[in-house]
Amino acid sequence: MFDYRFIWQSFNALHAANTTQHLLQRCYEKAAVPDADKKSYENSYPFIYYLEHGQNYYQLSQNAPLSIKPVLLFYGMVQLLKACLLTVDPQYPESTSVLAHGVSTRKRKKQSYEFFHDEVKVQKNGLFSHFSERMFHVKQMEGEKFTMEQLFKRIPELQNLFSLHFQQHLYFETPITGENALIIPIEALDSYHMTSRRFLDFITNTLPFPISPSNRVSEKNDRDPISIKVNTKNFLLPLASSPLLYHLYENTYYLPKERELLTFFPEIMTHYLLLYNLSMISRYETEWWSELLHSYSSNDYPFIRQFLAVSADKVPYLLYLFLKEKIDGV
Repeated sequence: MFDYRFIWQSFNALHAANTTQHLLQRCYEKAAVPDADKKSYENSYPFIYYLEHGQNYYQLSQNAPLSIKPVLLFYGMVQLLKACLLTVDPQYPESTSVLAHGVSTRKRKKQSYEFFHDEVKVQKNGLFSHFSERMFHVKQMEGEKFTMEQLFKRIPELQNLFSLHFQQHLYFETPITGENALIIPIEALDSYHMTSRRFLDFITNTLPFPISPSNRVSEKNDRDPISIKVNTKNFLLPLASSPLLYHLYENTYYLPKERELLTFFPEIMTHYLLLYNLSMISRYETEWWSELLHSYSSNDYPFIRQFLAVSADKVPYLLYLFLKEKIDGV
């Protein structure tokens, strides 16, 4: 596994037009794109420029005041996403409809506003829907709404804050054995109100990677952890292990205790929605934003601050894994 602290060195290795063109050409040929050679040549420099531009935003964010970090992190992420999109969509941007952000925020009330209860709404067109479909095959999300609390719960590095401020323990740790078996504690059955057999059927249909048909549930040892054998060695790629959540700093995986979080929702999508809303607040809700950063009067502040720190490390790491999968797989 890559060390997230040195991820920009991996991105820098792609700052060569010949190498980039070769990578894109192989991606396009594998997808049977007409004129793959021509399109890869046309896209090789934009690919590098997107990576370089994204890195500039992230580097600036390291020493920037907290008040403008969301803007820098959001647009840094957008640039890296555009580079990733060029590996799966040679025509990007094919129309102006994909240039919009693709999400909207509701009108805020000036009194008693709480960030946790704020929400974003997915629009039909725009970058969010486009990259969700082309990169992760997540479709038909138009009109869906997500609260900030729901999104925060999909960031496992925030578990310590949920425990401290709300006494909520949101996840089950799921160790991985050397035999590619996922170990789920038996307490998960109580949270999901399922029998072991029902849970095995449920989790087989929920996890986004192949489950070995040899899995069995013991009726005699019904308090033993559940071991799920997976029949592919790359099943825990952190980029798309959802609904399993990958903790960057612990290099471990967690399963949410809340059933409504047991859906395929890659974490890159979560970061995009949170950073979009925070960047909008930073730009257009200056009074509330400034009071939040200087008054320490709500639980919003530690969550936002810690999320921004996590996102600065995790988004480049996850998006490089997307590119690394392309490099290794074509």
